[in-house]
Amino acid sequence: MATNAEGTQNEAGRHQEVGHKSLLQSDALYQYILETSVYPREPEPMKELREITAKHPWNIMTTSADEGQFLNMLLKLINAKNTMEIGVYTGYSLLATALALPEDGKILAMDINRENYELGLPVIEKAGVAHKIDFREGPALPALDLMVEDEKNHGAYDFIFVDADKDNYINYHKRLIELVKVGGVIGYDNTLWNGSVVAPPDAPLRKYVRYYRDFVLELNKALAADPRIEICMLPVGDGITICRRIK
Repeated sequence: MATNAEGTQNEAGRHQEVGHKSLLQSDALYQYILETSVYPREPEPMKELREITAKHPWNIMTTSADEGQFLNMLLKLINAKNTMEIGVYTGYSLLATALALPEDGKILAMDINRENYELGLPVIEKAGVAHKIDFREGPALPALDLMVEDEKNHGAYDFIFVDADKDNYINYHKRLIELVKVGGVIGYDNTLWNGSVVAPPDAPLRKYVRYYRDFVLELNKALAADPRIEICMLPVGDGITICRRIK
């Protein structure tokens, strides 16, 4: 028994160290999910973009394959047509969205780094969905402020996905709640933040994990208390909180 317990402990420690995009403490179980239901159904363009992104030095920033599959299905379930994405990176989740939307669907995509987006753009173009994307380089908050000022944008979005600077999630939410329609959905990524949301104060965390943890905790508390939304926090990827606007 001691050997098994020690082995499990070592595996959990190793799992945390590599910063998996899944919070499952068993690597084998996560691999089972990927190999049984995710990879066999992953569209070829998404596989290609995932493999390109894996070679990028910041690949930890990408959306996991299981989360990409989840987003793709969610968008189809809610019949999303007009969407927004804040934080694009190389565009894996953006491609998952674009493939799920109807031919005349639209995505307003914002990121501070066009270079990363252009790394995935050839794959997006080859998949025949680039025409659905309106990419804008630069910080999102000033753009969102302009959008909120114009009442025609209020309630205009069916779905919004946020995977950007965690210290601004609260600020994004204050604006996005005006832009998503009643019955529409906002998805906030990384809301379990490497599992650090339950780590003790003296836990040995990477510097960036420790820095953003308090912002993630603040967001989670605010979303749970917001009467304008229904929420569901899922242990998919690094944690995703789905918020449905109800008023």
